[in-house]
Amino acid sequence: MKKLITLAVASALVATVAGCGAKTDKPAASPAASTSTGAAATTAPAKTDGKKPTIGVAIYKFDDTFMSGVRAAIADAAKDKATVDIVDSQNSQPTQNDKVDLFITKKVNALAINAVDRTAAGIIIDKAKTANVPVVFLNREPLADDMKKWDKVYYVGAKAEQSGTMEGQLLVDYFKAHPEADKNKDGKIQYVMLKGEPGHQDAELRTKFSIQAITDAGLGVEKVAEDTAMWDRVKGQEKMAAFLASSENKIEAVLANNDDMALGAIEALKAKGYFKDNKFLPVVGVDATAPALQALSDGTLLGTVLNDAKNQGAATTNVATALANGQTPSKETTGYDVTDGKYVWISYKKITKANMNEAK
Repeated sequence: MKKLITLAVASALVATVAGCGAKTDKPAASPAASTSTGAAATTAPAKTDGKKPTIGVAIYKFDDTFMSGVRAAIADAAKDKATVDIVDSQNSQPTQNDKVDLFITKKVNALAINAVDRTAAGIIIDKAKTANVPVVFLNREPLADDMKKWDKVYYVGAKAEQSGTMEGQLLVDYFKAHPEADKNKDGKIQYVMLKGEPGHQDAELRTKFSIQAITDAGLGVEKVAEDTAMWDRVKGQEKMAAFLASSENKIEAVLANNDDMALGAIEALKAKGYFKDNKFLPVVGVDATAPALQALSDGTLLGTVLNDAKNQGAATTNVATALANGQTPSKETTGYDVTDGKYVWISYKKITKANMNEAK
């Protein structure tokens, strides 16, 4: 009996020692390494190292001629640096908000937003901030208070007052060179104004500063008629036809907040016999789109103002890419000057038939 007990105890001791030995031989670091890897997968932020970041781009509506140019410029600039997912907001702010939600769900690395309603930018900023997705607004400037909501909000665009001033200067140059354009010889320019979207900063500032440029040059002005055509060519034609029906003999010039509306006005004027047999009325617009440049070449559009779609698109892509890669946008990281830590301004340029190749 004693011998059996002694053997049992000895066996137990051997098993214990063997168990300790097995535990010691197993790599001790494995459990710790496994725990560390699990934690990293849960808490580490998404990285773009080694691959191009993804930028979610929402345009206010695809069938806007100028924004079509900006869209193309964004896609072209992104080729070697980012993947862009560009969507149509269909001129609906709720639709655009849904697009932003979808981008955030897809975990894009940055947003580029051409807002439908600039006053609704704050909603998009709140969504982006909550998800920690940097956002670049383009072409439609958010309110200053909204821009201050977060340090990862930027804007790329042009100063609307500059374009308005240049529009007015185009008419000043024409009337000084062609005194016969003052049909009633009263020393004033009797004009009609085709405005863009009501409340849009470009529409309001282009309207104001185009007239101010004329008066600053010492010429008088008198408004014959003004109406909104919502940036649209067909609406521009309809509004101009109405102006001609009621006040044709009074109108000496047409100011349009963009080229599409100016081209619509030209169509209405053509229907009334203008641009042939020395019957001419000066029409000016903004954007220097391809159809507008053709109208310049044809001699139906007096002048336009280059709204630089190529550089607006490229700057938007570069700023969004820098943010997506965790960089602070600057001249060094984007190739563009950043003003007040948040704004990239792209300059306008007056375009006439004489220098239209610069716009091309």
